[in-house]
Amino acid sequence: PPPGLRIHEYLYFQVLSPGDIRYIFTATPAKDFGGVFNTRYDQIHLVPADPPEACGELNNGVFIQDQIALVERGGCSFLSKTRVIQEHGGRAVIIADNAYDNDSFYIEMIQDSTRRTADIPALFLLGRDGYMIRRSLEQHGLPWAVISIPVNVTSIPTYEMMQPPWTFW
Repeated sequence: PPPGLRIHEYLYFQVLSPGDIRYIFTATPAKDFGGVFNTRYDQIHLVPADPPEACGELNNGVFIQDQIALVERGGCSFLSKTRVIQEHGGRAVIIADNAYDNDSFYIEMIQDSTRRTADIPALFLLGRDGYMIRRSLEQHGLPWAVISIPVNVTSIPTYEMMQPPWTFW
């Protein structure tokens, strides 16, 4: 595997805006495809893909250029979604489970049966977290969230860790 993160390690990101979901979220990197974060992005847009499953051409691809896409699981392979976002110029993809009540079970994202690859990082996000981020954006009429990724949680005192109230740590 590439240097950096290994399977079953977590990667954290923080939503900076909108304020009602200003939490630190936990994601897991794809097992055997995708790149690693060599850069920390202090303020980058997390843009929900349209259509959400990102299995083909995107209606909002111009907004994903140089940003991070929030995609929903289903419809095609994790690798296919990652490649669609990469082709639209995204720097990374966060794929949220399509089970909106999933607040604890991480899916292992593996390469599909094709011989394709992807160069951008691909992360898996719990369904409840993805749903709450998208719901907040809809409620505020916003096209994207502003996030910092990755966040080093070892430097944050436990009492200051702003975790989503719906997630058990």
